[in-house]
Amino acid sequence: MRIFVTGASGFVGSAVVRELVAAGHQVVGLARSESSAHAVEAAGAKVQQGDLGDLAALKQAAAASDGVIHTAFGHDFSNFAASCEVDRLAIEALGAALAGSQRPLIVTAGSGTCRSEADEPNMPNMPRKSEQTGLSLTEKGVRAMVVRLPPSVHGAGDHGFVPALIRVAREQGFSSYVADGQNRWAAVHRLDAAKLYRLALEKGAAGARYHGIGDEGVPTKQLAEAIAERLGVPAVSRSPAEAAALLGFVGHVFALDCASSSKRTQELLGWRPTEVGLLADLDQGHYFKA
Repeated sequence: MRIFVTGASGFVGSAVVRELVAAGHQVVGLARSESSAHAVEAAGAKVQQGDLGDLAALKQAAAASDGVIHTAFGHDFSNFAASCEVDRLAIEALGAALAGSQRPLIVTAGSGTCRSEADEPNMPNMPRKSEQTGLSLTEKGVRAMVVRLPPSVHGAGDHGFVPALIRVAREQGFSSYVADGQNRWAAVHRLDAAKLYRLALEKGAAGARYHGIGDEGVPTKQLAEAIAERLGVPAVSRSPAEAAALLGFVGHVFALDCASSSKRTQELLGWRPTEVGLLADLDQGHYFKA
């Protein structure tokens, strides 16, 4: 199939592109810069120039495809609401191009505090509405699905929550966890996540939610202690307010209990996470290179 991938040069999207190409699919990747375009081409895909705000380019590429995988998102936490609105409009544009065709559209969302695929999004104050926007397109004849990713999608090149925790620990001289640190974070390796996107594209059902969960729940105290050991600093408990002051948006998320399961997804799609877990990945050392 000819698949259009947004975020094709990103941490997750680049792994998705390589997974699709290896499986024999033709891939067109969205690239907003020359360096991104080179990365997309190096992965074996063709390039569609543009960004998430270029709705005409999104529609053109989606209309010429047999399916779309949407992994891009502008992680500007200083203006998160605006990033969420750009995302919503992009999903609507992709859906408009696929309307009435029953071609697949896979939208990326966060698992948040959802324990299973059956749980509805349960963070009502979150401005990101990727899941709701994507699944509403089933009513317009799109085979729309959602892949929910956990707070930590890890692996070499990660620039998400875990690197932020490491950076602050370096700056402050201690690694933080919230309260007793028994709240849990689900996690998945980026290569396992890429396999899930491919399986959802090939086998997924309209309206389905799939969970890309490898580690069902790593206690955040264990994560903080693993960071502390690597950096040679203490692991220190902080109140939710202190964590938010130290870590900003990351601190709010780090205080949540985000344990989750992919049992149903594994049953439906035959997906199995096989890469190393989050704590084992930290042991490999690449997160701590200067």
